[in-house]
Amino acid sequence: MENSNSTPTQNIEKKSIIKAIAIAFICGMALLIVAVLPAEYGIDPIGTGKLFGFSKLYVPDEDDNNLQAMVSNTNIPLVKIEKVGSGPNVPRPVEADYPAPDKQLPIREDQTEVIVPAGKGIEFKINVLKYGTVKYEWTTQNRELLYFDFHGEVKQKVKPKQTYYDSYTIATANNMVGSMLAPFEGSHGWYFKNNTEQDIVVNLKLKGQYTL
Repeated sequence: MENSNSTPTQNIEKKSIIKAIAIAFICGMALLIVAVLPAEYGIDPIGTGKLFGFSKLYVPDEDDNNLQAMVSNTNIPLVKIEKVGSGPNVPRPVEADYPAPDKQLPIREDQTEVIVPAGKGIEFKINVLKYGTVKYEWTTQNRELLYFDFHGEVKQKVKPKQTYYDSYTIATANNMVGSMLAPFEGSHGWYFKNNTEQDIVVNLKLKGQYTL
């Protein structure tokens, strides 16, 4: 009849395996807390990431930060449809319905900075012929939020008392990318309003059929 009881050697091996697993688990948890969490996720529960410099390796996801900042900002005013365009009391000029030219402006590219002063508004415009196309991209330098009105004003032979304009987009953001097909000849661009106490720099890229 065989003896089913474990030998002392087998018991020692089992204890060694359990001990090794426990040590590996403790080492893994220590590595997670000391290095991985601070370096990969910016989480430093006991301060070791800062102590050993692992926290410096953490690079936050820019898109997540921007989204969180925009969602958490409760001071963004709502834009109503009444804000779109110059309003019903300003007549549409006849020049807005002139036919498009036979030849468009040559394609060009530009990059520039627009400084929007603290507590003030400023416009940046380009000149585009009717049905001219323009691609654009702008971003605030430090991801600050800006109120803007992307619009166009009709080129008129006689300067009117009240300016007629069409609004294409009105919003508050720190970045905008898109393209435009000019509905009429005139100046097209952005009115930026800075509601903060510091100047905001807008990095703007343009490509298309226009002049500055």
